[in-house]
Amino acid sequence: MSTLTSNDASHDVRETAEDQAMGQKAGQETPQPRNPNRAQLDSYVQTLQQQKDIWANLELPEKFHHIMEMRRKLKEVAERWVYLAAEAKGLTPDSPLLGEEWAGGPWTLAHGLNRYAETFYALEHGDDLLKNAGDIRVHKNGQLIVEVAPVNFYEEIFLNGVRAELWMEPGITRDNVSENMAHFYRNPAPEGKVALVLGAGNVAGIAPLDVLHKLLAEGQVVLLKLNPVNDYLLPVIEELFESLISYGFVRIVTGDADVGAYLTEHPGIDTIHMTGSSHTYDAIVFGTGEEGEQRKAAGTPRLDKPVTAELGNVSPTIVLPGDWSDADIRFQAENIVTQKLQNGGFNCVASQVLILPANWEKTPYLLGEIRGLLRTVPQRPSYYPGAIDRAQRFSASHGRVETIGNPDEGVSHRVLITEVDPEDKEALIFCDEAFSTVLAQTSLPGDDATEFFQNAINFANDTLYGTLGANIIVDPKTLQQMGHVFDNMLADLRYGAIGVNIWIGGAFSLTQTAWGAYPGHTPDDIQSGTGKVHNAFLFDAPQKTVVYAPFRPFPRNLLHRERSVLPKPPWFVTNKTSAETFRRLTYFELDPNPRHLPGVVFSAMRGAL
Repeated sequence: MSTLTSNDASHDVRETAEDQAMGQKAGQETPQPRNPNRAQLDSYVQTLQQQKDIWANLELPEKFHHIMEMRRKLKEVAERWVYLAAEAKGLTPDSPLLGEEWAGGPWTLAHGLNRYAETFYALEHGDDLLKNAGDIRVHKNGQLIVEVAPVNFYEEIFLNGVRAELWMEPGITRDNVSENMAHFYRNPAPEGKVALVLGAGNVAGIAPLDVLHKLLAEGQVVLLKLNPVNDYLLPVIEELFESLISYGFVRIVTGDADVGAYLTEHPGIDTIHMTGSSHTYDAIVFGTGEEGEQRKAAGTPRLDKPVTAELGNVSPTIVLPGDWSDADIRFQAENIVTQKLQNGGFNCVASQVLILPANWEKTPYLLGEIRGLLRTVPQRPSYYPGAIDRAQRFSASHGRVETIGNPDEGVSHRVLITEVDPEDKEALIFCDEAFSTVLAQTSLPGDDATEFFQNAINFANDTLYGTLGANIIVDPKTLQQMGHVFDNMLADLRYGAIGVNIWIGGAFSLTQTAWGAYPGHTPDDIQSGTGKVHNAFLFDAPQKTVVYAPFRPFPRNLLHRERSVLPKPPWFVTNKTSAETFRRLTYFELDPNPRHLPGVVFSAMRGAL
């Protein structure tokens, strides 16, 4: 049996033997049809039930081999994956927006596979799981905070100036943090389980990463049901999971809502994880119609199995007042418009409510730049069902509405809703996720940045629906003036992920972070869901992720004596080399050879022009 290997210089992880055992092989059924019948579904569940204890007790090197098999397969399918998604979303093969498909699919999966592999190397050799982490600090409130990015030399280059922290739940300390990691692997004889993963339809990397989390973090075999919106990826995802499918540890199906409903109630399914809306969660947990409403009101779920969920939210972007230049305003307008329009607005953490200081002289100029970009950033097809109707519903529900653009059929117009009254707690834009190209603006008072920030935190916590992700934009001078007060106030912001000068989608992509709602939601008030995924360090009790990025891009930041060489980020919707940069980053993650560095850096720098 081979052991796991790690190259300390590059943190590349590879297997050391081609003939490594991977577990007890199960018979491979014939390829599953679309909308499989119940007998076929029963067969898949039965196979997983037979293999669940084998997987749970499989030795670490054998699980590692499966990770490496996925990594090898990813090299083969990455290009096909991206272009299938581009075709489905109406993007041309030469569009820079293909960078979104590289970033949300092959790149984030490659990155996640490597982070999990490093953790499995440490587990197999009895190493400290924190050996690749950065600084550990204790917040003023006693909360333990662990820096989880960058984890290696290459992350420091490619994401220069970007760092991520995991804030732990109360009770986790410096002394016991290592004891509160990799809970599943501390059990000498774990019991196997069969998990049903209901995949998302918007971002292609969500479903594979959810499956990986169930397999590797929780030790469960998985039946993945793809969302009908992106089930065109079935051949690619089957190929990615080929080794796990052949050994009966994974099954993948497509189908309509009836297939999902049958599987959620199946006695052979032990746990469920879903990505979607709170309405779908309620239907699964409580049922539909009047009976479902009565069950929810009584707090009596119809399912007796654990259900975790990631359900989106009304994401705020909080802009702290400061002495911004015209260039700062233009750059941050690009940042905000990216937070709204990335993936056509079909993100569970797409910015929805822009919170601006009422007394800040830069507010009208920032809004003007945002309007201009909403007009000039190229339109794209509204591929996600219901988007146009949702945009029209939000337009009709508010007073000061600007419709931007004259869209062709099938293209949702962009909607900017301004001066929404922050006291109107029933405003639709505050209470429901638009999941389309709708951005609203509200203003809050504050004599200085600290007072405004506190007002914005209270508003986001108490008025806006959900707790998945929030964005904050603050310039370095203001941050310096606030000192430790800013960090202290971050502790009060109740979101599962917070981005400071970076769209919070970055917390999803960096799989060493934890992704999910702020803890505390209950089944009868689920909002953004419950549970965490990704979390490649395998912390048992992460509360929230905070990701930080530079306020200004390189080289303009040098004029302000700010040390970072991150140019205009490749995830910006205005970046002209996004597709090429993320393509190169993906293959670098799969083959981290220094000779590829110049190509990545050159592409990234060209995107800033």
